[in-house]
Amino acid sequence: MRAVLLIKKSLLALFILILSNYSFAQEVKIPNFWDKNERFSKPELSALPRLKFLTTTDFPPFNFIDRKKRLSGFHVDLARAICSELDLLNRCQIQALPWEELQEALAKGEGDAIIAGVSVTSQTREIYDFSRTYLQIPGRFITRKDSGLSKPVYDAIFKKKTGVVQASAHEAYFSKVFANRTAETFPTKELAFKALQEGKVDTVFADALSLSFWLSSSASKDCCVFLDEAFQSTYYFGNGLAIALPKNRPELVLAMNNALKAINQNGKFTEFYLRYFPLGLY
Repeated sequence: MRAVLLIKKSLLALFILILSNYSFAQEVKIPNFWDKNERFSKPELSALPRLKFLTTTDFPPFNFIDRKKRLSGFHVDLARAICSELDLLNRCQIQALPWEELQEALAKGEGDAIIAGVSVTSQTREIYDFSRTYLQIPGRFITRKDSGLSKPVYDAIFKKKTGVVQASAHEAYFSKVFANRTAETFPTKELAFKALQEGKVDTVFADALSLSFWLSSSASKDCCVFLDEAFQSTYYFGNGLAIALPKNRPELVLAMNNALKAINQNGKFTEFYLRYFPLGLY
């Protein structure tokens, strides 16, 4: 049930290094999943004894333990901002558990919401209610800086080779959308990146999150850049990230949506997005 684009623990050290060294001055495109004309009423939650979010420690940059041994990440900041918007900051709690314990903890009432990358699928909808999507991880292309390729990518990759990970959602998407373009499959992203650096492929197509981390890392040797903008597909890449909530708690769904939209409008979402995704995803 983990979100499709789960980042492995091994990327945590890389992520912290990027945050400490990367310049945030670069302009990036901020995603917006909210209709400005849609209204969510703010529910009455004064009787709620606490608002407790459950998360994990192994999903950087969303939720992880930082160098000072503190629970940190995009989800942690977002949860606190939600509590603030709902006037529940003094009753706000965030607890990290192993992934496999989250569902049972929520069912037992040991938490009120899971903010940890639970996939929104027909199966999970039978277990949880969900907030609106607040972030999606699109697919993107990268290419070498000296490749001479420019957008639109569909034309740029004509008679070129694109590296994709074998049996991945991105391979399937490429085969469908770029059916008459050439793909070369690799067992891992790392091997695809190596082939790109060595000129064995002209582009790599994968999830924007891992691509942005690699571009910012020393492993890329400053070789490459994003090519064109993002490609989105709920069919291939999932429904994005949402907060999982107990069934039959409509006031919590309404509260999350109310707070998430407010955070989007007041600039907090932009602040968090630039903090944790300095290269952007779109």
